[in-house]
Amino acid sequence: MSYFQSKQVSAKSIQTVREQVEELLKKEGFGILTEIDIQATMKKKLDKAYPPFLILGACNPIFADKVLQIDPQISTLLPCNVVIREIGSEKYDVSVMDPKTAMAVVNNSEIESFAAEVREKLMNVLKGLN
Repeated sequence: MSYFQSKQVSAKSIQTVREQVEELLKKEGFGILTEIDIQATMKKKLDKAYPPFLILGACNPIFADKVLQIDPQISTLLPCNVVIREIGSEKYDVSVMDPKTAMAVVNNSEIESFAAEVREKLMNVLKGLN
């Protein structure tokens, strides 16, 4: 079992991919809580050039609430990261964390069942990408 799943897509820009990813996430009940622009951060902090590369912290509040009610410390494993990075000319890799793998360390079957449902929703996002 891998800690992530991914899909490669063709698009004119990272913004185009981001918009599609956010639309698909919204359909699955997710919103974006955080954003890390790896390209800008590495340039600023290390003066190192990276291709366009975003980490979006996605959250489905219904599932977050369910697992936080069981174990408030589970917040250390939230939100679900969705990564969009340029891998070539008009080629992008979209990767999502596998919440089932991440939550397995908690060793709580109730949380793991919710993680499996969230995993399915994130897989729907990948499947929906053009």
